[in-house]
Amino acid sequence: MMSHLHAGLSSETTEKARLELNENPDTLHQDIQQVRDMIVTRPDIGFLRTDDDFILRFLRARKFDQMETFRLLAQYFQFRQQNLDMFQSFKVDDPGIKRALTDGFPGVLETPDQHGRKILILFASNWDQSRNSFTDILRAILLSLEVLIENPELQINGFILIIDWSNFSFKQASKLTPNILKLAIEGLQDSFPARFGGIHFVNQPWYIHAMYTIIKPFLKDKTRKRIFLHGNNLNSLHQLIHPECLPSEFGGTLPPYDMGIWARTLLGPDYNDETEYTLTYDALHVRENCGGGGDKDMMKRSQSAVEPGTLRQTDRETSTPLLALD
Repeated sequence: MMSHLHAGLSSETTEKARLELNENPDTLHQDIQQVRDMIVTRPDIGFLRTDDDFILRFLRARKFDQMETFRLLAQYFQFRQQNLDMFQSFKVDDPGIKRALTDGFPGVLETPDQHGRKILILFASNWDQSRNSFTDILRAILLSLEVLIENPELQINGFILIIDWSNFSFKQASKLTPNILKLAIEGLQDSFPARFGGIHFVNQPWYIHAMYTIIKPFLKDKTRKRIFLHGNNLNSLHQLIHPECLPSEFGGTLPPYDMGIWARTLLGPDYNDETEYTLTYDALHVRENCGGGGDKDMMKRSQSAVEPGTLRQTDRETSTPLLALD
């Protein structure tokens, strides 16, 4: 029996996992092992973590479909391998990540929604582009998700994302290049073991609507169905997320959101410098994990796997704007 893997789950959540995710405590070990057995089929990727707990979160994110689970696991490490710069110093006190967290990217509400999903919020207009690159904001979001996904309840219940676009200027929007939006979609939709129950746009101006139209083709059908454009109609938001779960900025009954609370949680008294959500690929890592020491061929292959998709940060953020003014 998988008692240790089910530790800390309420009976309610265990039942939800069975009904919604096809999770079966009796075959959990086999399911995990069958995914692990597929790793040999991708020698070009360094799978830096393959323990039971880790593979289990991928199975939950893909409803125990083993092929899909393995595809996601491979994508997870491939994304990290192809974007080395993003994961070089992937920890809370990396200056870029720390700055983004302190500025409230992302906000994480303590109260879950009525379905037990964790609510992440982004107030887009707080993006001070002289302080935070988009890449650092994305890194802070991915790191926050790494921390949150440790909780098995959230692996099963998932997440909700609310983006408030009020006062987000055209000038700010012009920094959202197709390249970096694609990077965000790859990082969140295709490479991360989380269930996103809904992505809610609030108070979006016309140019964000235009941007959404442009990125739509990169979104999976399933993701597309979960994106809700509410404009300034908070009632339609409340039909999906009860006001009791929302801060007053979203017409909820909770007090206004305290921007620094998540950063303080992460950097709090229990914060430990060693908690690098590692899985960072420096070349050495890839060498050790793929090379078996002296296997020259392997090494060559793992390096070439990194090159094609690697956009240096500078390229990534200066490529053509999505919305040009002329």
